[in-house]
Amino acid sequence: MSYYFAKTLHCSFDEAVRRVTDALKKAGFGIITEIDVKDTFRKKLGIDYRNYRILGACNPVIARDALEVEDKIGTMLPCNVVIQDLGDSKVEVAAIDPVASMAAVENTALQGSARKVADMLKSVVASL
Repeated sequence: MSYYFAKTLHCSFDEAVRRVTDALKKAGFGIITEIDVKDTFRKKLGIDYRNYRILGACNPVIARDALEVEDKIGTMLPCNVVIQDLGDSKVEVAAIDPVASMAAVENTALQGSARKVADMLKSVVASL
C-alpha cells in the first residue's frame, strides 16, 4: 500500500504552490502550516536545497469529528502535501494517504473519515 498520492506538473515551482493551495481551498481544506524546507535548511544547516514546500492541509469539520472519536489523532494532523522541484520545469505534488496513516490507529470509527479525506486529496491531486 502506498502512503501517498502524487502527480508531476509541468510548470514553475511558484505556480505549482499557487495551484495546489487554490485546489486545496476549493476542496474545503485550509492551509494551517507551511514549511519552506529550502529556506529552513539554508538558515539552520547552511546548505542549499531544492525548492521543497510542505503544506499542512486541514478540513476543520472532519478534523473535529476525528478528534471526537480519537483524542490523540491530533498527532497525525494536519494532512501534509509536499511540493518539490524536480528540475526542468517539473514539480511533483504528493499528498499523504490518510487511510494508510490511520491504519496504525486501532479505531475503526476513524476509517470513514480517513476514506473521505483520502478521496478529497486524491481529487485535489488529480485536478492539478
